[in-house]
Amino acid sequence: MEGGYAVWMGQPVVLRVVMGNVRVPLRGRLVSETNESLRLRIADSWDVDIFKSMVAAVEHDNPIYVLN
Repeated sequence: MEGGYAVWMGQPVVLRVVMGNVRVPLRGRLVSETNESLRLRIADSWDVDIFKSMVAAVEHDNPIYVLN
C-alpha cells in the first residue's frame, strides 16, 4: 500500500517516535508501509514495526563517516 511515507522508502531516515512522555529517535531505512504501521530496518537483519500514530516526525539521516 502506498501512502504518505512512500517518498522515504529505501532512504536512510531518523524517525522521531513518541511513547507517552518518552521521545526516541530511531535510525534506519523504511522498507514498507501499511495503513497503520511502518517497517523500519535498523540493522541488516533487524526490522521493527512502528505504529504511525507514534511517529512525530521523519527526517533524512546524514550518516557521518570517520576515516583514519
